[in-house]
Amino acid sequence: MKIVSIETTPLLCKFKQPYHWAQGVSYGAPVILIRIKTDKGITGIGESSASPDCPTLLSILEDAIPSFIGQSVFDGNRLIWNYYRDGFNARGTGSASRFFSQAMTGIELALWDAIGKSTDLPLHKLLGGQTRDTVSYFGFIQGDTAEELASHAKSLVEQGFGVFYLKIGRGDDLDEEITAAVRRAIGNRRLRLDANEAWDMLRARRMFERLKPYDPEFVEQPVPGRLGAEGLARLRAMTDIPIAADQTIYSPEDVYDICRSRSADVIVMGLHETCGVVRFRKAAAVAEAAGLNVCLHGIFETGITTCASNQVAATLGNMDDGNQIMWQLLDEDIVSSPILTPRKGALPIGDKPGLGFELDEAAVARASAAYRSQRRP
Repeated sequence: MKIVSIETTPLLCKFKQPYHWAQGVSYGAPVILIRIKTDKGITGIGESSASPDCPTLLSILEDAIPSFIGQSVFDGNRLIWNYYRDGFNARGTGSASRFFSQAMTGIELALWDAIGKSTDLPLHKLLGGQTRDTVSYFGFIQGDTAEELASHAKSLVEQGFGVFYLKIGRGDDLDEEITAAVRRAIGNRRLRLDANEAWDMLRARRMFERLKPYDPEFVEQPVPGRLGAEGLARLRAMTDIPIAADQTIYSPEDVYDICRSRSADVIVMGLHETCGVVRFRKAAAVAEAAGLNVCLHGIFETGITTCASNQVAATLGNMDDGNQIMWQLLDEDIVSSPILTPRKGALPIGDKPGLGFELDEAAVARASAAYRSQRRP
């Protein structure tokens, strides 16, 4: 089955409300929808998260597309890394391999979708079959003020979530205020905190002591990822609060460094960081060999990534029981089915071919129009 064409559609999927985190405030998810058409009439669909913006990602994708045309959909792994060597890296951009992975994930996902549709098999069966019937997710608390965050936390308790996730790194006093408010709202349920690289080493030590009374299950990426595994290892030696590695990790090699240095208690990563399914599973295998769980990481994405991630997670033995999804932040998702709202904090494993979703074409058109509108002079 040969690739006939690859179409890219930049989208702006607006958020229901402003998204507050350590790096600022975001109002929507820029993504690039990718459709791979084959000579058998099958179309595989994926998405690339467009950071810092769609034009930047489109320039890479448009350069890469010719090297895929006429090739077999079953040769995706070879095609992607041949282009990395001969196209992307050949221009002297080899140090930007993480950025490359982000761009190419959409193509990799679309190829898997096409393969699944051609064989009438869901992705998890192509990967060897599921190890679990559901994948569990945490309640992702949204809001700005302590009152807003506590109110949303209470509603997530009512929805049956057992693990909760709060963005911090927004200021020392505010961090303690919102953590205390959320802890009161959720009782003794499990609470995870994510500082998103906001602290230096000294500040991290100070904040760990301030937040310790609120019993965090772990603090995610408290110091900059550029400090690497060594930075996390230094901090981990200073505290008994568990640490999750996130922005430090983008590849199987990064996971190896974390495991070798014993610098984290859990690995947080997603498909868009690792360049899709194949390398995500390689990285997860490294973590499993070291006895560490993997927690799915979400970025600015739609239900397409949720469906793909859920199926990949179903095949792994070391998946965490509190994973992240991001589609629920959108004012309107572009996936019409399946229903992706967790029940009691979990989603079942789909059995439809490929990534197992149906696009809402009207929603895609609206997101495309929103992107074009923001681009006007």
